[in-house]
Amino acid sequence: MPMSELIYGRNPVFELLHASDGSVERVLIVGPTRDQRLEEIQKLARQRHIPIKQLNRVEMDQLLRNNKHQGVAAYVSVPGYVEVEDILEVAAQRNEPPLLALLDSIEDPHNLGAILRSADGAGLHGVIIPKNRAANVTATVAKTSAGAVAHIKTAQVTNLNRTIDSLKEKGIWFVGADQASEQDYTQADLTGPLGIVVGAEGRGLHRLLKERCDFLVKIPMYGKINSLNASVAAALLFFEARRQRQK
Repeated sequence: MPMSELIYGRNPVFELLHASDGSVERVLIVGPTRDQRLEEIQKLARQRHIPIKQLNRVEMDQLLRNNKHQGVAAYVSVPGYVEVEDILEVAAQRNEPPLLALLDSIEDPHNLGAILRSADGAGLHGVIIPKNRAANVTATVAKTSAGAVAHIKTAQVTNLNRTIDSLKEKGIWFVGADQASEQDYTQADLTGPLGIVVGAEGRGLHRLLKERCDFLVKIPMYGKINSLNASVAAALLFFEARRQRQK
């Protein structure tokens, strides 16, 4: 079931309103105001038929327990989790081979939000995350995803290893991101039924998860830094898989 959470800040609220995904339930504004940005937010909310409530600054500070709200907040409906089978059903409805992501120990909600945004942009059918030692889908994730949480289905499972074993029985192959691999990600075949497994920055994939992958790929690095942020690495893999499928 969807959950309502409170986000704040001009850009996050504006982006969620602009996404027009129905996730914003109510907008709170410190007013009356003649601030141009806040007026734009109110105008957009009215266009979306979203209720607006005016508060004074003290009320807003007390509600959010801080004064960093920039004069605006919003109640946002964060979608609930789906079953893995629901993700496969999306692929079937699109008449496409399944393309999904499995995230291993992504604990930063900003990283998770960015990954969900990239997953939606690349047309993935869904994302699978573990219940433990990982970020959950929250208002912060919704804010970072710029509304993508309303479009990309997310399943939460107890054990990623068992989930991979189960999906392999359905004909899905798995590729893991691992900088120790000798294979360049652009040289791998990412066109069939595929799960892209991405680990946390620095730590990478857990050993058992890595062993379950059918093959591993690396993203070549040409500077002094030897790895990318997890959300950036995920985005490159997602869009390479989409590029190959478009061909």
